[in-house]
Order: sequence, then structure tokens, then C-alpha cells
Amino acid sequence: MLANLSMNRFLKYWRISRRSEVFRAQVVNFADDFVILSRGCAAEALDWMRSVMSRIGLTLNEAKTSIKQARRERFDFLGYSFRPHRLRKTGHEHLGASPSKKSGSRLRQKVGNLLVRQNVEPWTEVCDRLNHILRGWSNYFGYERG
Repeated sequence: MLANLSMNRFLKYWRISRRSEVFRAQVVNFADDFVILSRGCAAEALDWMRSVMSRIGLTLNEAKTSIKQARRERFDFLGYSFRPHRLRKTGHEHLGASPSKKSGSRLRQKVGNLLVRQNVEPWTEVCDRLNHILRGWSNYFGYERG
């Protein structure tokens, strides 16, 4: 709860100090995970963020912190991998999202743990649990194409 309050303070200060305009950037967040998307001022935004986080008592996970060129490099956020994609028909490049390798690995592990030979639960229960896992995966990673 404390991290969420501090995170809210950071986001509020970002807004009132008009950092979006200063750094030509937007913050995308969920709970205490966030990405700053910047057009050309990423290093400055990172320095500012480190300073503010320190002042409000938050620590940055340096192992997860980096600057990426999103149109050329892959980055992971909330179970997705964002990376450049090329449309086969036109050759047009765009930033696309797909489940991250870590997310795919977790799904395979869950399904594998359920479908082991030693599992002697009735098939109907195993099938229900398997469907629950797969439906959750599909609901999280699936999206309507408009």
C-alpha cells in the first residue's frame, strides 16, 4: 500500500510539473510498474525520475531499468514484449505487442504441471482447470482487432 501511495505521488508530481511536455514523454503505469515513453529525452527523464523517486523514498529496480529504442529494440512490460513488427503485405513497420517469452514459459509450466502422468484427478476436473488456465491466458493476451 505504501508503494502505491508513493507511486501516486510520483505520478501526480509528473503531471503538475508538466514533465510530459518537458521530456516529450508519457508515463504508462499499472500499480507500481511503469514505462516512460519519450521522444528524444529519455536520459533526462530517467535522471529526473531517479531523483524524485529517491526524495519520496522509493527505490528503482535497476535490473529492470533501461533505455530502449522502441522502434528498434524489444522491451517487456506487464507480460508483453513490445518490439518492431513488419507487415508482410506492405513491408510497413510498426510497434507491436505479443506475450513475452517469460509469460509463455509460465503458461507451459502451468499446463505441464497439470498434465503430468502422476495427476490422478478425474479428467473432467483436469479439463476444467486446463480450460480455466487457457481462458485466462486468452483473455489477458487476446485483443479485438478493429
